[in-house]
Amino acid sequence: MNQIAVPTFATADNQPPALGEFNAWSIDRVLVDTVKREGGGWIEKEALAMGALAGSERMRTLAAQANRHTPELVTHDAYGGRLDRVDYHPAYHELMSLAFGAGLHSLAWTAKRDGAFVARAALYYLWNQGENGVSCPVTMSFAAAHLLRHDPALAAQWEPKLFARDYDPRPLHVSQKRAATIGMAMTEKQGGSDLRSNSTEALAAGGGEYLLTGHKWFCSAPMSDGFFTLARLDGGVTCFFVPRSLPDGTRNPFLLQRLKDKLGNRSNASAEVEYQGTRARLIGAEGRGISTIIEMAHLTRFDIVISNAAMMRAALVQALHHVSHRHAFGRRLVEQPLMRNVLADLALEWEAATLLAFRLASASDHAAKDERERLLSRVMTPIAKYWSCKRAPAVALEAMECVGGSGYVEELPLARLYRETPVNGIWEGSGNVICLDVLRSIARAPASVEALLAEIRAGGQRLAPAADRLANELKDRATIEERSRRVVELAALALQASLMVRHAPAAAADAFCATRLDGDWGRAFGTLPASADRDAVLGRLEWE
Repeated sequence: MNQIAVPTFATADNQPPALGEFNAWSIDRVLVDTVKREGGGWIEKEALAMGALAGSERMRTLAAQANRHTPELVTHDAYGGRLDRVDYHPAYHELMSLAFGAGLHSLAWTAKRDGAFVARAALYYLWNQGENGVSCPVTMSFAAAHLLRHDPALAAQWEPKLFARDYDPRPLHVSQKRAATIGMAMTEKQGGSDLRSNSTEALAAGGGEYLLTGHKWFCSAPMSDGFFTLARLDGGVTCFFVPRSLPDGTRNPFLLQRLKDKLGNRSNASAEVEYQGTRARLIGAEGRGISTIIEMAHLTRFDIVISNAAMMRAALVQALHHVSHRHAFGRRLVEQPLMRNVLADLALEWEAATLLAFRLASASDHAAKDERERLLSRVMTPIAKYWSCKRAPAVALEAMECVGGSGYVEELPLARLYRETPVNGIWEGSGNVICLDVLRSIARAPASVEALLAEIRAGGQRLAPAADRLANELKDRATIEERSRRVVELAALALQASLMVRHAPAAAADAFCATRLDGDWGRAFGTLPASADRDAVLGRLEWE
């Protein structure tokens, strides 16, 4: 019998192996050294566990599933009754259990020891290398604790459930739950960032309660157990707390009209909400709602700075893994001079972002007892938020280009990571809003300028010209609003350069200052000057 020739197919040669398991904490020397230096080194045991999770196939699988099988809105039951429920894939619930079980939302408040903000930021940084949608309810629950304390009775009821290292998605009153989460609903369709144009109205109902009527264009994490929101009283826009379930077990009117079909952040639901006689409690002073809610936004903006640095790290890891295995033109990509220029440039951007993020965490730790640190925390948060939000998408895009076509395909996390990065630049204030907030912060606390300049000058004589230039820019008040992006960018780069000079190896600090401060740079990554020691910069980062 004649044999039939069966065609064979070539194996996938010259492809990198699967990323495999790694510990995102132990391989990150910059992170480990920074956390220890800034006072959070005692978190190492928990950070090792979180690092193993962040670098695991389990996390990658859960993240992919939760973002592929997006939340679904269920408005009514079979008989026409309102449900206003969001259904999630099991992977999302598992991610929530892991994040809240690790205390990502509460450690800064419950640790009761020095360096708690830095330690908690380390865990949050590691988590954000794996999945970013869950970070939305995590950060809002973290920031909510500060606002709850405006009402001691409310805080006494909610804090034990809010701080619990547990996750309980059941739609019950807080008294019946093991744990609780808190969201936000501020913006309205006619105003967006202009919260003074909000039209939702509040009517006193007695007993310290109010009834809200109106809409919210964006409600973050609509499955939460409570929400901070804004509504009008005679005295102006005021902050309120809306419980999702009432003491008698009924659901507070909280009508979910639709879920937003977002570019990224798809594992996390964002909804349009209608209030119809929705019960709420006043938080803070009447007419002071915006300044009250900014207290919460200050903390969520801080988390955005951490998550941006983490996403840069995640993108860099993907690029390093690929170029360490892929061959082209006779050698590995990582050995190609131009690729090394790109990688070194990305590494500088990530390291500077990380140092700034954890310096901000340290300032938050000391703000209660040190006036200079308090001022620095207030002004540095929007500065870091603005600049890190501009840089994270650029880093993700360049990392995707390092990987090539495979990076553009959904099997790798780079495509999802790239879609995730823009939301941080929009959420909690777009670029213009953030820059104007820096100006307001300085106007209200002029001493913050000296705190900022002192932090920059701590980098030594090399930072003196940048500090002097920033001081002059801030003195010229006539056109400062239209120049505010330039001013904030200069402040961010000077802060990063100061931290690099103080804490990074000389080669990395020299390259960062030469490019970002002195202008010996192109307009894209991979344009480091010939004087930059790329091998030294990459020496701590070689993947394999």
